[in-house]
Amino acid sequence: MKLKMAPNSLFAVLLRSPWWISIGIALLFGALSFALLPERYRLVGAMGGAPFLGIGLIALWQQARLPSARRSEEILRAVGTMGWPQFAALLEEGFVKQGYQVERTQGVADFALRREGRTTLVSARRWKAARPGEESLRTLRAAAQASGASECLYVSLGELSANAQSYAKRHQVQLMQGPALAYLLKDAKL
Repeated sequence: MKLKMAPNSLFAVLLRSPWWISIGIALLFGALSFALLPERYRLVGAMGGAPFLGIGLIALWQQARLPSARRSEEILRAVGTMGWPQFAALLEEGFVKQGYQVERTQGVADFALRREGRTTLVSARRWKAARPGEESLRTLRAAAQASGASECLYVSLGELSANAQSYAKRHQVQLMQGPALAYLLKDAKL
């Protein structure tokens, strides 16, 4: 059984925040414990900051692996000028590096990703669309349901319409845009 953290829990928010915030909270716990608690309780009080220290170290590790802002911009600019065959090859390479078995498909989805008994359908052919709408996400989700896929992922360089963003949240359609796409392609030879 795979456990999933609530997206708006304190620790989930801290994982998305700069790493130093969590480590600062851990240090604050320690400082306040040593300043305000009796001597025999100081260490126990300071240990209350341990989860924040752990989250800070995880966030530091994740954020250190991200490409720089300049590299991300280079990747996204290069991807915007590519044709479909070249972009599809880069996506496939990126997904394989993340441990997926990748199968190219025809129709609504362009790829079927498999890992640990789960299948994700990926739609990426319209990655250059300036403002993808809800209909693209709706057809991808319908294809995922029809094929028995557990998840679906929509890849786009453009900003989704408000209706599309709302639909994605309501129906758990994962989006790969900007930073996430740059991360997937960070090692690609452009």
